[in-house]
Amino acid sequence: MFVDRVQIEIEGGAGGDGCMSFRREKYVPNGGPDGGDGGSGSNIVLVAEEGVDSLTALAHVKHWRGDRGTNGGPANRTGKSAQDVIIKVPVGTVVIEAEAGFVMKDLNVAGDQMIAARGGAGGRGNLSFKNSTNRAPRQSTPGGKGEKRRLVLELKSIADVGLVGKPNAGKSTLLSRLSRARPEIADYPFTTKFPNLGQVQIDYDRTFILADIPGLIEGASEGVGLGHEFLRHVERAGILIHLVEPAPVDGTDPIENYKAIRHELTQYDADLAARPEILCVTKAELPEGKKVQAQLAELTGGEVLLISAVTGENLNVLLQRTGDALDRARKQAES
Repeated sequence: MFVDRVQIEIEGGAGGDGCMSFRREKYVPNGGPDGGDGGSGSNIVLVAEEGVDSLTALAHVKHWRGDRGTNGGPANRTGKSAQDVIIKVPVGTVVIEAEAGFVMKDLNVAGDQMIAARGGAGGRGNLSFKNSTNRAPRQSTPGGKGEKRRLVLELKSIADVGLVGKPNAGKSTLLSRLSRARPEIADYPFTTKFPNLGQVQIDYDRTFILADIPGLIEGASEGVGLGHEFLRHVERAGILIHLVEPAPVDGTDPIENYKAIRHELTQYDADLAARPEILCVTKAELPEGKKVQAQLAELTGGEVLLISAVTGENLNVLLQRTGDALDRARKQAES
C-alpha cells in the first residue's frame, strides 16, 4: 500500500524529577544536600532516509510518545536522559503543523532531520538550590512536560522530470522503456495508482529522475479522480513531459485533452504550469499521430515530438531535449 499523506500526534518524553536528599554517612554529622537532577525526556526526531519510499508505516502508528527521563537520586546522582525517538520518513517529506497549517520543515535531502517535539527538561535536585544563605534547601522540582503537537506529513516525490497526461497516454510504458522501473501497465484507465520513479541515463555522465504521475482528468485540481491526490508529486519537477494520445480509447479529442490537462495544472498551481514543457504525441505507430502532431504544433507554436515507447521511435530525441532543458534549468539556478 502506498501512503503519501498522514496525520500523527507526537509528544516528547517528560523529564525525570529532581531528588531531595541529604547525606547520611557515619562520622559526617552535618551532611548537606545531595539530591541530583532528573534526566531529560526524549525528543521526537524526524529523519529523511533513502530506501523509505512511503509513509505506510506511519499510517498504522498514529501516536508517538517519547520516553521519560529517570529521576535524580541521592549522592548527587543525575537521572539518565531518555534516548530520542527516531521516526524515519521518505526523502521529500514536508512536515506541516496540523492546527496552524504552516510548513515546519521540508526534508528534501537524505539525512535531513528535525526535532518535531522536544522532551521535557529534567527537574532540579535540592543540591542545585544550595547557596550561601540556603545551606540546607528542602526544595526540588518535577521534570518538565514534553512538547505535544499534531503533524501532517506529506510526501512530494523528488524528481527532475514529471510525466503528465490523460490516463492511457503511455506514461508508464515510457517510464519502463527509459529506465529500469517496472510500473504496472495495462490498457485500462488509472493503471498507475501511485507515482513511480525511475533513473534515466541520457549519456555517459548525465542522468535524471523521471516520475510517472497517475493520469489527470478534468476537475483533478478540485479533487476529482486520482490525479488530485498525486499532483503534489510533480510539484518538485523542474520540467514536465506532457504526453498526448493521438487516438484515445474513450473517443475524446486529443487536442481538447491537452487543453484540459494544461487547465488542471494551472488551476492547481500556476507556477507548476509555467515550467518548461516537452510536448509529445505518443503511439507514433498509429495513423492519427502525425495529424495530431501538426495540430498541437499549430496550437502551441512550439516543437511537438512524435514518439513511440513500443518501437523506440524518437526516444533518443526526447532524451536529448530533456537533457538540454535540464542543463538550461541548472544554469539558470546557478546564475
